[in-house]
Amino acid sequence: MKQLINIDVPDLAAAERFYISAFGLHRGRRLGAHVQEMLGGDVPVYLLENTAGSIAAAMATRDYQRHWMPIHLDVVVDHLEPALTRALAAGAIQEGEIREASWGRIVQLADPFGHGWCLLQFLGRGYDELCD
Repeated sequence: MKQLINIDVPDLAAAERFYISAFGLHRGRRLGAHVQEMLGGDVPVYLLENTAGSIAAAMATRDYQRHWMPIHLDVVVDHLEPALTRALAAGAIQEGEIREASWGRIVQLADPFGHGWCLLQFLGRGYDELCD
């Protein structure tokens, strides 16, 4: 099974700049005027330009204010602080302090388009620290 990530954004050019600067992705294919493939992670990311107020899933309208999502995306990094500095410089908003657990360190962010992200640095055996 192959996965990919689709992210609605109101401004494709601004989103491209953010995801390149914040997470080190790079441009892949351009799929028409309103879709940009972003590569460089384990899964391709497709930025889908859709205007605020347009119809989304379940007849809801798109809103690019910060919102809670029942799913979130993590970016795994080797060193948390430099990755956080880079994301903030690109326009991300830090939401809370860096937290530490037996498996690693994490900080929550919001991108400029209302989507939640986490930067995650594994320590020791990573999530295997939680296994018996």
